[in-house]
Amino acid sequence: MKKALIVYGGWDGHAPKETADLFAAWLNEDDFQVEVSDSLQSFEDLDNLKACDLIVPIWTMGEITGDQSGNVCAAVAEGSGIAGCHGGMCDAFRNDVNWQFMTGGSWVSHPGNAEVTYQVNICNSSSLLTVGMEDFEVTSEQYYMHVDPAIEVLATTRFPVADGSHVPNGQVDVPQVWTKRWGKGRVFYNALGHQPDIWEIPEALVLMRRGLRWAAR
Repeated sequence: MKKALIVYGGWDGHAPKETADLFAAWLNEDDFQVEVSDSLQSFEDLDNLKACDLIVPIWTMGEITGDQSGNVCAAVAEGSGIAGCHGGMCDAFRNDVNWQFMTGGSWVSHPGNAEVTYQVNICNSSSLLTVGMEDFEVTSEQYYMHVDPAIEVLATTRFPVADGSHVPNGQVDVPQVWTKRWGKGRVFYNALGHQPDIWEIPEALVLMRRGLRWAAR
C-alpha cells in the first residue's frame, strides 16, 4: 500500500482543512495509507518523508525553516513524489527559494480576484495526464505564475481577462498545470483550488486526481 502525507495549514482563506480532508478521501479511495498533519514539524522527520510515496502540502503563505524545506526537497530528490494546488503549494513559503525551485513556480498575482471567469486551456503534451481532456471554463482566482522553464506545461490560461497594470503587455499564456522532475521524484502542480468547490468541475477533478496519482512513487 502506498503512503501519503498531507500537511495543511497557513492562511485559512483557502480552506486548508477542508481541502486536506477532501484529498485524503480521494487518496483513501485509491488505496493509499494517508497521514494528515496540521504542523510543519511533520517536515522535520526526514526518515518518514523518505518513506512516503507522496507528499501533499496545503499551506498558503506562512514560513518554513531551512531544515523543514531541505528535508522535503531531499525526500523528493530521493524518490518521494510531491503534488499540490493553488496557494497551498506554489504560494506556500515566499521566503524559501529552494521550495520554489523544487515546486517549479510561484504565484505573483490574481487580477480580478475570485470573480474572474476564464478558460483553462489543455496543452498538446506527451503526458498521459491530459488524455481525453478538453479546455474548460472556471470562475475563480486566475493565477499569474512565475515559472521554471524546465516544467512540462499541461494547461495554461490567457491573460488579460481582468483589468490591471499588466494589460498593456498584451496577451500572454501563463502555465496553470505542470509536472517536473526533482532528482528521482515527480512534481505535480495545479493552480486551481481557491476553494474546494472548484473540484466539482469534472475536468478540474480529473486533472487533480490524476496528478496526485502520477506524482506518487
